[in-house]
Amino acid sequence: MDSAETGRVKGSKTGGSDFLQLDPAQAPAGRRTDWLTARIRAAIADGTLPVGSRLPPGRVLAAELGVSRGLVTEAYRRLADAGQVAGRGRAGTIVVAAPLAATPSAPPSAPPVPGAPALQGSPFASPAPPAPGAPGLPGGPFTPAGPAAPAGPAGPGAPAGPAAAAGTGTPAGPAVQGGAVAPLDRVRSGASRGPAGPGGPAGAGAAPTPVGRAGGPFGPAGLGPVVDALRAVPARIDLSPGVPDLTAFPRTAWLQAERRVLAGLTPADFGYGNPQGAPALRSAVTGWLARNRGIRADPGEVVIVAGVAQALGLLAHVLREGGVRTVAVEDPGSLGARQQLEYGRLETVPVPVDDGGLDVGALRASGARAVLLTPAHQFPTGVVLDGERRRELLAWAAAGGLVVEDDYDAEHRYDRAPVPALRALLPDGVCYAGSVSKLLAPALRLGWLLVPPRLREAVVAAKRYADLGNPVLAQLVLARLMDSGELERHLRLVRRRHRRRRDAMLRAIAAHLPGARVHGAAAGLHLMVTFDGAAFDDTALAAAALALGVKAHPLSWHRMRPGPPGLVLGYAAGPSGELEEGIALLGRALGGVP
Repeated sequence: MDSAETGRVKGSKTGGSDFLQLDPAQAPAGRRTDWLTARIRAAIADGTLPVGSRLPPGRVLAAELGVSRGLVTEAYRRLADAGQVAGRGRAGTIVVAAPLAATPSAPPSAPPVPGAPALQGSPFASPAPPAPGAPGLPGGPFTPAGPAAPAGPAGPGAPAGPAAAAGTGTPAGPAVQGGAVAPLDRVRSGASRGPAGPGGPAGAGAAPTPVGRAGGPFGPAGLGPVVDALRAVPARIDLSPGVPDLTAFPRTAWLQAERRVLAGLTPADFGYGNPQGAPALRSAVTGWLARNRGIRADPGEVVIVAGVAQALGLLAHVLREGGVRTVAVEDPGSLGARQQLEYGRLETVPVPVDDGGLDVGALRASGARAVLLTPAHQFPTGVVLDGERRRELLAWAAAGGLVVEDDYDAEHRYDRAPVPALRALLPDGVCYAGSVSKLLAPALRLGWLLVPPRLREAVVAAKRYADLGNPVLAQLVLARLMDSGELERHLRLVRRRHRRRRDAMLRAIAAHLPGARVHGAAAGLHLMVTFDGAAFDDTALAAAALALGVKAHPLSWHRMRPGPPGLVLGYAAGPSGELEEGIALLGRALGGVP
């Protein structure tokens, strides 16, 4: 087995903590206690850790940082002596006080990107707040031409309106012919629409995404939900990517939290909720993102969605209404994400991915004004967008582009330090989407979307017309799990389990697929393997494996341009013995592929 990450898999050390994105390599020699104390104190002072936040257990943080437990204990003691934290027994160590300046009225602006032009004048820049009592911003790129949509839910039997399709991906109108795009500052809602061109709902010139022929998922290219077709086929061993260990779902903790939530609800709480999401969950999400992804946000910036899929559907609707017709996507990249955008009648343009992540030079050359990418753990290659590319991408966004950051499984990492979210660096240029589908279960259909101020009103309106908001009870239960620290405990449990399963799959690949090159082993819930120099059809390999009772994604499903054959293999959902057997059967299937 030729590993693309040689030397990083052995040892299985995380190299840092998700908590405050702490990396011990940044600590001055001989002053780690001072460094840790200062980092936590700064997070309390700037509001990243508000009063009531729980610090990680000392033994857990010490293990993640690779330092002694005594070092963490000493740092906590110093904070306690300063009156900022206090031990509360089984409840853990809690933030109890902060300086008066610790709660800013709004999140601070992101640091400027060296060499990047200012966001002023960008079609995606945040507008200046209107004067008190002033009307909205008529003429703004996302201001409806008619009366504003009501904020409350529709009455019984009331039509959902033309934007209802946004959340489900249903086209709200015909596609546009040609590739011309009007400037966003001159576009009104519904403007620039034209008759549908060739290519159907994906928009003019959109490339069709692959689907199987009748009778099987691995046929010639066409239109349709190929992943759903494969999901519906029974198989003894499922190595499909994107599914966590569903047997680990915290049923007891969920049930206890649900009982406590129900006990505290009033009759009014069972009415229509806020389409933007329950305030309790929006507040909990901001705390989760601050602690684990380095993102500082206000609850008013968060929109609760039915997973990242709906987030992409809402954004596709809003961007198209704002005059955007083309979105750049990573190649290779997620087929499902690409299909969401195409179903929203946006054309997708491939931008190559290499060992440094997305090629920003190729992004500029594409002419696209928005890009969807997975910078913390690229799907499916597993690479991390490197520092130079991050600076280039943020400069591109600051010049008027829009980044859609899909942070789909950043919390699952094993052999590398945490990677900061792009949203933490340039809030005005980044839409950030995440969910608990890879942490708890996709069946919950719970996620979040943070958008720049210019887009927020339009996104909330699209969500309101899509479904009036997510079910409130599940939102409140998740909020309780986040606030109580139960979700962090669950993450630590599944991270250990997923690491063991990943290691088992790596051993099996070395034994049964010796010619395969492994990519993305340091994080995530899947591995990508390529057969460099081979010329066989990877869909034929996937079909042969399915005939032996093993499901796997051919890499070509997630490509828009030609490339070496390969597979995308999920390892989180099954026990180690099943993974080893599945890889052995893949090796047998490979031997029969011409």
